Amino acid sequence: MELIAKERDRLLQRSARVIGLGSSAVALLCFSIPGVLEGTTLLSVLPLFVVLIFSQVRVGVSMSLIWVILGLVSGVAILIVCGLPLGGSASFALSTAMVPLAAGSLASFAILLTSTIGRTVVLVLGFLTSVLATEVTIGAPTIATMEGASVALGWVLAAVLGYWLSASVPRAARRIYSIGRAHRAERQASETEAQRRQGARLLHDTVLATLTLLAHSGVGVAPSALQQQANDDARLLRQLRLGATPVPQSSGGYNLEQPVEESALGTTLESVKQRFGRMGLEVSWHGTGQVLLPSDVLDAFLLALAECLENVRRHSGVTDAHVTITDDESTVRAMVTDAGVGFDLKDIDEARLGFKDSVVGRLKEVGGNARLFSSPGAGTTVVLEVPK
Repeated sequence: MELIAKERDRLLQRSARVIGLGSSAVALLCFSIPGVLEGTTLLSVLPLFVVLIFSQVRVGVSMSLIWVILGLVSGVAILIVCGLPLGGSASFALSTAMVPLAAGSLASFAILLTSTIGRTVVLVLGFLTSVLATEVTIGAPTIATMEGASVALGWVLAAVLGYWLSASVPRAARRIYSIGRAHRAERQASETEAQRRQGARLLHDTVLATLTLLAHSGVGVAPSALQQQANDDARLLRQLRLGATPVPQSSGGYNLEQPVEESALGTTLESVKQRFGRMGLEVSWHGTGQVLLPSDVLDAFLLALAECLENVRRHSGVTDAHVTITDDESTVRAMVTDAGVGFDLKDIDEARLGFKDSVVGRLKEVGGNARLFSSPGAGTTVVLEVPK
């Protein structure tokens, strides 16, 4: 809030300086018109204008009351000198020339005089002095004149502007802070949800896959492969309890990122083939054997592909699958096909994480997508797409 207060004061100072200097220039131009002031009178007020303009320049960099009071005194002195001898009646041209000086140049100081009681006292004294000096200088027979009313209006408008700026800037700062706090809360909630999804995928891709094999007595999987997978899962769970961060490396495989260790390099499609080969699913590859992708996109692509092959191994009723890899200038595609039992797409349980989260959700996070085609007795085809 201290920084906001400084910015508020800087805004008030600049506003007072711009309005004051502009009004002083207009007033000096009006006084310089031939016939408005005598030559000697004009020469006598020029030093006072210099003091007034200097005070307004200093006000733009400092809110000290010294410069405000100096500017008000020099401005009132100009009004009095222009009206000498007092008691006479000023011309219409002189009366008109006084308005920008009293209602603009002097009133600009009111922008800086609404923050404290002491400044408010200076504001009231400056207002009364400016209006009174204008009325006395004009020498009008009536108590209130149009020029006096214009000066009063100028002071009121400047004071309202100063008060509005003083009150609005902190209010806007509090609103910005509130929006920032809400944004941070939303970002934290998003990060928490992302971590939850990552945890669900990790559990699904490792421990749940192993437990499913155990539930089916490891049918179709060599005991050594099942034992190795169980050992990997046990190591993963142990490291997670110690605070390690799992980083997906390939299908169902996670490298545990330690604070002082370097992460392993990205894997290729061959590692996926070898893993499922050990588990009894023969994968026939077509197309390119290497996918040149950014590491995060490659990880998502391999993990989604591996999940599709895991679904083939579990549910298709066949022991072989075909994977065709193609790419163009912007997209890499993988088509996973099996000739298994197939299924009705309407029968997919929305609560299952297998396809919805581990495939579709994972690819969407890197800008990709997945399409599923299947029917009972006709096998299944999944098309995975990720951007290069």
